[in-house]
Amino acid sequence: MAVSGKIGAALHEIGAAGQLAAIELAERMGVATAWLTTGGVGPDAMGIFAAAAARTSRIGLGTAIIPMFPRHPLALVQQTLVITSLAPGRFRLGVGSSHQPSVEGQFGIPFTRPLEYLEEYVTVLRGALQDGKVDLDGKRLRAHAEVPAPPNVPVLISALRPGSYRLAGRISDGALAWVSPLPYLSDQALSALREGAAGRDQAPPLVAHCFAAVHEDAAAVRAAARDRLAIYARLPFYQEMFALAGFPEARQGTFSDAMLDAVVVHGDEATVAAGLRAYLDAGMGEVIASVLVLGDDRSASMERTLSLLGTL
Repeated sequence: MAVSGKIGAALHEIGAAGQLAAIELAERMGVATAWLTTGGVGPDAMGIFAAAAARTSRIGLGTAIIPMFPRHPLALVQQTLVITSLAPGRFRLGVGSSHQPSVEGQFGIPFTRPLEYLEEYVTVLRGALQDGKVDLDGKRLRAHAEVPAPPNVPVLISALRPGSYRLAGRISDGALAWVSPLPYLSDQALSALREGAAGRDQAPPLVAHCFAAVHEDAAAVRAAARDRLAIYARLPFYQEMFALAGFPEARQGTFSDAMLDAVVVHGDEATVAAGLRAYLDAGMGEVIASVLVLGDDRSASMERTLSLLGTL
């Protein structure tokens, strides 16, 4: 099947300069979309994308995700207007609740009723960025603003359990999965997304996520992935999602080889291409492939994987 434009790359380089260089490399390699996360007090994806918008001309830019609790949605609207003015039509805004340990432990913000907060947050974002006006006095948020010539930016939300997928189906322009096995996405997440969208003309797309490494040493890939993904094994929401996906060992707080192989596509070019296409064949709207860099030559490893992604 033709998949052009449906497989993008999530980039996880160190520092803003490294991320910016990776985005420019991804564009040269023909990758459809570059995705960045914002977590903790690391470099802000919105700032990096503002720089990338001025230094690229074609590649799509998307956040997956911006945690909502640390910043008011109208502040995020302001940042979005900068990016869209420099890269019109190329930006998508993905937001989500993040996790209680980081929200409360790092920022000291109560992690209270996250889905209720997220619904109001998205209402503000879509009103300002798509309709040009928002007037909300909600249970969690207040926002009153007008945006002349709104850029009509799609607003996607992160989803993990069925409740968040139903919310995504009801209020958003797409659901962003993260570190979730394909059988879980196709059997549970997609149906919940469609259920939530029952009152709409059609369900928004489910954007799947996996890690990807064009690398033939399976043991090396699993070792790198286990180190990279260790935090998810300790987060209760992810433990329960993996248990629902058929991996009860997730509740032990570590990744088994089977769990890793369920969320990391690896092998030679043909094997990785087939693994990524499987997500689209199963009904996913797009795929975000987090580039897993291995070995002593980081540049060669990244270029090999991005080169493949640029052909899909």
